[in-house]
Amino acid sequence: MDRRGYQQYKTQSVNSMTPGELLLLLCDELVKRGTLASISLDKEDYTTFEAAMDRCIAIVKYLDKTLDRKYPISKELSPLYEFFTYDLLQVKLGRNKQELERLRPMFADLRDAFHAADRNNSGGQGEPV
Repeated sequence: MDRRGYQQYKTQSVNSMTPGELLLLLCDELVKRGTLASISLDKEDYTTFEAAMDRCIAIVKYLDKTLDRKYPISKELSPLYEFFTYDLLQVKLGRNKQELERLRPMFADLRDAFHAADRNNSGGQGEPV
């Protein structure tokens, strides 16, 4: 398989996404990496666990960094992202499965809230994101 062609396809796909679709993609990745971290912790695969946690932290930091501060919702999301970042760091450092399992549903809830907002923003047509 030609990797350059695949990479070009991925780049074109990402570049043609709406901001809502990109946000959902990041949230999906956060949920996926949180699940991978949990599974890796069960298997005592600490290398994979730490890589998954690093990716979760990077996603949350990116979400916070890219907030448009002119909107009031940013004032609510920024502390949430700070909370996630702090707790994810604590989970990573302590390999704390219990805390990770407490956070994972919150990631899914965040994704679902963004999905609903994106659907409402698209004119209430319920278009898939």
